[in-house]
Amino acid sequence: MTGKALIAIGALLVSGFSCGQIKVDNNLKENSMHKYTNNLIHESSPYLLQHAHNPVNWYPWGDEALKKAGDENKMLIISIGYSSCHWCHVMEHESFEDTTVARIMNEHFVSIKVDREERPDIDQLYMNAAYIMTGSGGWPLNVLALPDGKPFYAGTYFTRDNWIKVLEYFIDMQNNDPSGLVAQAENITKGIRSLDNIVVNQGTVQLKKGDFDEAFTKLRPYIDFKKGGINRAPKFPVPATWEYLLHYYSLSNDDDALKAVVSTLDNMASGGIYDHIGGGFARYSTDESWHVPHFEKMLYDNAQLISLYTHAWQLTKNPLYRQVVFETIDFIDNEMTSPDGGFYSSLDADSDGGEGKFYVWTKKEIVSALGKEASLFIDYYNITDDGNWENGQNILYRSQSNSDVVRKYNIDAGGLKNRLDKSRDTLMKVRGKRVRPGLDDKILTSWNALMLKGYVDAYRAFGEERFLKAALANAYFLTENAINQNNEITRNSKSGKSSVPGMLDDYAFTVSAFIDLYQATFDEKWLYRAKELAEYTIQHFSDSASGMFWYTSDDHSELIARKMEITDNVIPSSNSEMAMNLYLLGMFFDNEAYTMRARQMLKNVNEDMTGNIFSYANWGRLGIHSVRPLYEVAIVGPDWDAVRKTMDNSYLPDAIFLGGRNEGTLSLLRNKLVPGQTTIYVCADKTCRIPVTDAEQALKQMK
Repeated sequence: MTGKALIAIGALLVSGFSCGQIKVDNNLKENSMHKYTNNLIHESSPYLLQHAHNPVNWYPWGDEALKKAGDENKMLIISIGYSSCHWCHVMEHESFEDTTVARIMNEHFVSIKVDREERPDIDQLYMNAAYIMTGSGGWPLNVLALPDGKPFYAGTYFTRDNWIKVLEYFIDMQNNDPSGLVAQAENITKGIRSLDNIVVNQGTVQLKKGDFDEAFTKLRPYIDFKKGGINRAPKFPVPATWEYLLHYYSLSNDDDALKAVVSTLDNMASGGIYDHIGGGFARYSTDESWHVPHFEKMLYDNAQLISLYTHAWQLTKNPLYRQVVFETIDFIDNEMTSPDGGFYSSLDADSDGGEGKFYVWTKKEIVSALGKEASLFIDYYNITDDGNWENGQNILYRSQSNSDVVRKYNIDAGGLKNRLDKSRDTLMKVRGKRVRPGLDDKILTSWNALMLKGYVDAYRAFGEERFLKAALANAYFLTENAINQNNEITRNSKSGKSSVPGMLDDYAFTVSAFIDLYQATFDEKWLYRAKELAEYTIQHFSDSASGMFWYTSDDHSELIARKMEITDNVIPSSNSEMAMNLYLLGMFFDNEAYTMRARQMLKNVNEDMTGNIFSYANWGRLGIHSVRPLYEVAIVGPDWDAVRKTMDNSYLPDAIFLGGRNEGTLSLLRNKLVPGQTTIYVCADKTCRIPVTDAEQALKQMK
């Protein structure tokens, strides 16, 4: 795995406190209850508000803090984290709540707190600095910089004493060798600016199936075919990798590609990373067996995993995958959805003073709650007297197949399911009385778009109307709260307040979600809105030299370097998603300029993609489209929805769908309506096969 992938393998923490010129707002009753109140009190981010009563005189990122640093010639401390980060909480308690540390920070530095989820542009910039300086990164991320923001030192978690030593070292250096700090900062800044810069590929690239066979050959040694995932710990889901391998399997029929996906999905669904009581997945597993999770739950993981398990169900029809989708959507409905249709960001790992305390059980608790049903549940989920984790606690996980349990207890599969469901319902009620993990209730546009896509994918596969209803509610939420009439997007929303301009991922995933929503409804307003947002992105984010896209808009590029997001990570990169969007919009609107740009973007990363498909998995899916032409499936007539639903029962990664009761406005639908009849046209490379009226006939034309 390359450093360019920048996958954070562990949560590291750095903290610091300071005491000094603290601004106290005595007009606010709430603030009067606290000894200290700093400049973060007016922010909406839950993470920033967590630090609003530290003795450190924190500032949010912005002109005020940077001007203060320049006017007073003070170094910057830029501390980056997020609200569900366990080690961020630890460092806050150890250092940022300590008045001795705070006094040092306040006297010699201007301290800035950043929510990495609201400002991924800042996080990306300074994470690159950390990788350049140390070869690793993580959160919390603590950076020391010149007043202009150029970094000269970066680290992650520090104990209180080590943090003080770091601060005192650079205070002494500032006093005695300031030119040394400037030279270091200039070198690091040059390094940051050189990273991920894409040069236009002027050559000719003709991808072949063999290129993807070779890419899988390179990836194969890193796959854990027995336990799933990549063969290392900790293990992250990284859904884009398995989405790519599903797509690659449809191209290659390589059984190992499917085995890699199935092993991963089966083991994750059985492991402790999955919440067997309430549904949904934790962010990662600390071990190779998916047993012990880092208990925070992120919206973006669950959104993508809903899509992944849905697609795997379409291919395999494994009932476990359907169960996971429905249970995870129940978790989103119950715990992560706002009254107006937005989706919250995350649930904390900690509650009631301990990590994972909300989710784990002693055997005594299970017996007390379930009574005579406890023995089956204890056996099924590996509950032990001493605990299968730590301090006598048990993490629920499965190691037996249902067929083995059915034989052991002499019951049928339906009886097993009913008994387990009743036990889980009982434990859900018991768990509901516990202190709940903290909720980060900010609403991020890009993550909401991923969740919208998850609902759409699940609706198309399973036909559940409530899934479509939730998707539409979120689409209307975004159009009313995150997108203005000029198609400019804002990134965050909380309590009706939005303060951060949209980044490329906000545009890319919203465009993608609206394209998918069109294919589920054949309501053209979503497709045209996607096109309008894509045009805005082209106008304001384009790098004319390479054809790629900058991560920040030309209206909001005030950082020391303007960066691109190229490699796919736990979330696909915004450039790979935007390239896919342009390719699909080019097909829907018969727009050659869009498709040519998508091909150029793919050509620019071709060498890296074929050499390291793990870090270019979403690019790889676009690459497969260039090897195997995309089917354009037009369904026109009164029963269009029934036909689409029948076809959506299959895994069709190389098809787009369009149509409706009437022809609509798309050129691909022109002259395709036969009055009184629902007709299906399967087209590829601008050539259509014989029109048919039966979905199964159309599916045969695509084989």
